[in-house]
Parts: sequence; C-alpha cells; structure tokens
Amino acid sequence: MHIYFCGSIRGGRQDVEVYQRIVKKLQTYGKVLTEHVSHAEVSEKGEDAVLDGDKAIHDRDVEWLASSDVIVAEVTQPSLGVGYELGRAVAMNKRILCLFRPSSGRVLSAMIRGADCRTESSVFKVLDYTEEEVEVILEKYFGELTKN
Repeated sequence: MHIYFCGSIRGGRQDVEVYQRIVKKLQTYGKVLTEHVSHAEVSEKGEDAVLDGDKAIHDRDVEWLASSDVIVAEVTQPSLGVGYELGRAVAMNKRILCLFRPSSGRVLSAMIRGADCRTESSVFKVLDYTEEEVEVILEKYFGELTKN
C-alpha cells in the first residue's frame, strides 16, 4: 500500500514530533511516500535547498498523490500546502483521513471538517484525536480499510 502523509512544512513545524509518531505507525501499513515531512531537519523553509525548487516539489508531490492508495493528513497546524494536497486528492477520488487535535485550541477549517459526510463508507474522514490515542485511531482506520 502506498500512503501519502500530509503535514505542515512552510506553515510551521510545531507538530513535527506528532508527525514522527504518525509516520512510524503508517510505515507498518505500507510505504509512506512522504516520510520526509516527519523529519526534524526539514525546516519551515522546506526542501527548496535540496531539490530544484518549488516546481520540482509540486510536480513530485502531485505524482506521489496520484500513485497513492490513501492519504493521511495531520491538519491541526494550518497549512496552505496541506489544503491544496487535500483538494487535489479529492479531485482524484482518493481515500482520505484527516487527523485534528482539538487540544491545540485551534478550530478546524469548515472546508475540511465539512467534507466528511459522516457515513461509514465516506472516503473523506475527519477524526479528532489526542496524541496518546493516535496509534489506536490509525489501527482502527487501517483495519477497516483492509477489510474492504
């Protein structure tokens, strides 16, 4: 299974430790195409010093989105890039799980929360979580995914 993980880079790296926990768990279910999002050495400036600039990052990531089986997005830290990735993934009819921590004091965008039609068969799910339960939430989600 190919998994595309979304998390904030240029929007802020405050949640990188949470991203690391999520990516580590996701790796038990398949190949995480974007594991670099969880790397502590990736700064808010992103990867443009490593690659051939923003266009190369965009094109690579859209290609990874297209080849992914499921998208998992940590959406607590607002990020234009994550929002863009989610919009593209919806247009590609991808299965999407968004994870949000209400304890952050933030309010999740209505465009994200409202995309979840709250049915069992929904391909776009938004789940609130605490750091302590994130692995259990992923186990349940991927357990259901592999049943279907």
